[in-house]
Amino acid sequence: MSGKYKQQYNGFKQNPAQFWLEQSKNIPWYNPPTKAYTQDDDGLYHWFSDGQLNTSFLALDQHVIAGFGEQTALIYDSPVTNTKQTYSYSQLQQEVARFAGVIQSLGVTKGDRVVIYMPMIPQAVIGMLACARLGAIHSVVFGGFAAHELAVRIDDAKPKLILSASCGVEVNSVIEYKPLIDNAIDLATHKVEHCVIYQRPQVTATLKPKRDIDWTQAMQTAASADPVPVNGDDPLYILYTSGTTGTPKGVVRENGGHAVAMQYSMATVYGMKPGDVFWAASDIGW
Repeated sequence: MSGKYKQQYNGFKQNPAQFWLEQSKNIPWYNPPTKAYTQDDDGLYHWFSDGQLNTSFLALDQHVIAGFGEQTALIYDSPVTNTKQTYSYSQLQQEVARFAGVIQSLGVTKGDRVVIYMPMIPQAVIGMLACARLGAIHSVVFGGFAAHELAVRIDDAKPKLILSASCGVEVNSVIEYKPLIDNAIDLATHKVEHCVIYQRPQVTATLKPKRDIDWTQAMQTAASADPVPVNGDDPLYILYTSGTTGTPKGVVRENGGHAVAMQYSMATVYGMKPGDVFWAASDIGW
């Protein structure tokens, strides 16, 4: 155990609350928390509940404000479609702010749930950060999941919107998403108000009038949305278990605990420094 790590570990053991409150100072809050965690009446712990922040601001806006707007924020490298694309922090912030405006115009506000049923394309990241920008709660469902599995998660999360794409591409096969979504909505008791569909060149999905929205067309007239402050214990996302041992269980991650732990672990566990590139190869649904 290295000296620095051992020192931090000992400090954590002696006073966990103070340790994590110190770590919370490494991110910019609208209102900094005064307590690391609190316990509710059900015995569950919540992190940084009296602080206010916005995860989309932390991921994008703060870096643009600090002068890193032209630095690369996201690299999309898809060997199956032979596509490579990069976004700077400024570009990604503008895309996220405008797409947040799209879903805001469809009635999404703080606390609403949004299911993201997407392939591994930049729009999946844009959708997640747009939800976080409004204080909405996103739930990523693995793209290509069967209609019944998607319907179960729709009925549990009760989302206002579904964000998706016309298809996914798996090596030599193309999986059309829209028929799966239509079937899932038919199966679900909860009826989703709108689906926002990103049309990919491999397949053009058939959109249902009034319910379905073309992602690219909506972005052309969208107004940018500002980040909405949320409390540290407000949910950021719901991630469902596989359901192999029963009904899928939704695991809720809160904004404050996620942000502080991510900031700390990226540096401490992965040794990441400003300018380094982190390669994420697994599906965002995992």
